[in-house]
Amino acid sequence: MSNTVLVVEDEPNIVLSLQFILRQVGFTVRVASDGDQAIRAVEEYVPDLILLDIMLPKRDGFAVCEEIRSKPSCSNVKIIMLSAKSREAEREKAMKLGADEFITKPFSTRVLRELVRKLMKIDTPQSSSS
Repeated sequence: MSNTVLVVEDEPNIVLSLQFILRQVGFTVRVASDGDQAIRAVEEYVPDLILLDIMLPKRDGFAVCEEIRSKPSCSNVKIIMLSAKSREAEREKAMKLGADEFITKPFSTRVLRELVRKLMKIDTPQSSSS
């Protein structure tokens, strides 16, 4: 059974990139394009991992992260926050609200793939040379 990831991102090109990377790792990928959709998606089906952009329509990623962390059913969900802003204050706020990791855009696909594998305790294939 594959792990499920919810990608919460409003930029279609970034969504495509994330879907590609996460499917390579073996995830079933679901997508939400704004904060309200993200909350509804989590209420419908709790994913194993959420990639959560900070700057979103309707409700920002910080508010989404805080609400997800307040739900007992989501206590084991891993959250990686994504931001175009690299200020330390953003990172600290994300971690304080319950994010497990924080990545600045643009991100290296290799670094993101390895971070997801590490966070989700997925073994790296030995034959991989990427």
